[in-house]
Amino acid sequence: MVSAAYDQPARRSEIIELAAEEGHDADIPSNIGVIRPLERKPSSTKPRSDIGEIAPGSEKDLEKNEVAESLSSEDSPEEVDEPADPNIVWWDGPDDPQNPMNWTFFKKWGTVMIVACLTFLTPLASSMFAPGVPEVMRDFHSTNSLLEGFMVSVYVLGFAFGPLIIAPMSEMYGRLPLYHICNILFIIFTVAAAVSTNMSMFIVFRFFMGSVGGAPLTLGGGTIADLITREQRGTAMAVWMMGPTLGPCVGPIIGGFLTEAKGWRWNFWLVAIMAGACAIMCAILMRETSSPVILARKAKRLRKETGNPNLRSKLESELSPRDLFLFSIVRPTKMLFGSMICFLISLYVAIVYAYLYILFTTFTTVYEVHYGWSGSIVGLSFLGLGMGAMFGQIIFTYYGNQSARKHLKLGDFKAEHRLDIMAIGGFPLPVGLFWYGWSVQAHTHWIVPIIGTFFIGFGLLLTFMPANTYLVEVFTIHAASAMAACTVLRSLAAALLPLSSQKMYAAMGYGWGNSLLAFIALVMVPIPFLFIKYGERIRARSTLKL
Repeated sequence: MVSAAYDQPARRSEIIELAAEEGHDADIPSNIGVIRPLERKPSSTKPRSDIGEIAPGSEKDLEKNEVAESLSSEDSPEEVDEPADPNIVWWDGPDDPQNPMNWTFFKKWGTVMIVACLTFLTPLASSMFAPGVPEVMRDFHSTNSLLEGFMVSVYVLGFAFGPLIIAPMSEMYGRLPLYHICNILFIIFTVAAAVSTNMSMFIVFRFFMGSVGGAPLTLGGGTIADLITREQRGTAMAVWMMGPTLGPCVGPIIGGFLTEAKGWRWNFWLVAIMAGACAIMCAILMRETSSPVILARKAKRLRKETGNPNLRSKLESELSPRDLFLFSIVRPTKMLFGSMICFLISLYVAIVYAYLYILFTTFTTVYEVHYGWSGSIVGLSFLGLGMGAMFGQIIFTYYGNQSARKHLKLGDFKAEHRLDIMAIGGFPLPVGLFWYGWSVQAHTHWIVPIIGTFFIGFGLLLTFMPANTYLVEVFTIHAASAMAACTVLRSLAAALLPLSSQKMYAAMGYGWGNSLLAFIALVMVPIPFLFIKYGERIRARSTLKL
């Protein structure tokens, strides 16, 4: 069946939410529709109004949400008075087995679990060898303190640049080919890092590991959105997000014991083995989940079978590959430097995220030198961060949306209500930094600084998660570009700021060094309060256009 037999118009809010989870703006087709603020190309078939389109020329100031105001205030689906276009290719009814939403329970959740494993593995690899850094320095005959931090954080630099290529390519070719290609490249670069013979070679391959290792972080949200209904998506997203939350904290625990037993290179051999197992599971069990790609293939097959060249997918993108790549780079840059909201929120997230990697690059020295821990158990010092982050995730998952729900019921909801929990969560981070720094300086019992790092992990999560939610609410159809801007800035900060951490601690000590970080964090604390009070006014005066 070619025409749209299964046609349930999507709400605008659903399209925006799904596009953000898929990792692209809502003017690029998602599984259920597209919002097009750009002028469309001439077409031989009349555009359908039932897939959430905005009329050409309606793009206005982004932060004012003027596009949203031009639509129905009830956010209702568009009514379709015209007959279905016979040249539009859509699903063959609500039970079409090709639609990923109709896959079996085990097939859908099996895919989610594979993606969750990948999303756990690549962040784990970012910090797993951190306890082995002193051994790497000895093997490569280096005493450069900058390189000591950079060899850990350069991986995150790859996280900043890889998605700029991965995201637009996934829109053109689908998610599955990108998973396969990035899995293979990740294994190759991991093995190359394991056999590196000098520092330059090692750092270059660490960067490439991060670049392709960002694939599950970039594509995972979209894969889950492809498969799981809106009602069940929260559970799946929580499972998926455990990887980026726990992976960097679990990695050093494993790495500490492995480095002591087998040497630092075995950290990379183990990651390569696990990545190989995941790649095999992907090749055997995973299938393409992107509806625009599946329907484009269906339209191509039907054009060949019927001889009708006018057949096209209902979710066909009218953006060229050049436009997709341009948007993935230009839009985030314009948002970062053209929007006060995007810049300050991204700056706050970047600073607290960089603190995580400052700790990653210094924990080994602190607990080996100050507390006499052996290399095998030094990884356990990361437990405080991991438990704090996990607790923060639970608090955000169960209580983070209460304020938003309350205001939605009252009918006075605005984007700034998403910042309520961030305003409270900003305080544990500086508290934890003061606690950790001065307890190390005073040589207290080892459990005392680890308790301090619990508060650091807790505060980091309650800053990071609400910030992303707020950017989605403010920038609506361009939310993915806003989050990309935030991701690039935080990855750059996490890669570069730790380079000076050893010199800072050498000059100031752990007490005043961490106090400096805490004072900077305290300066950031008023940002959510600023936007809670003045955010709506700032958005009303915005002139940011794309």
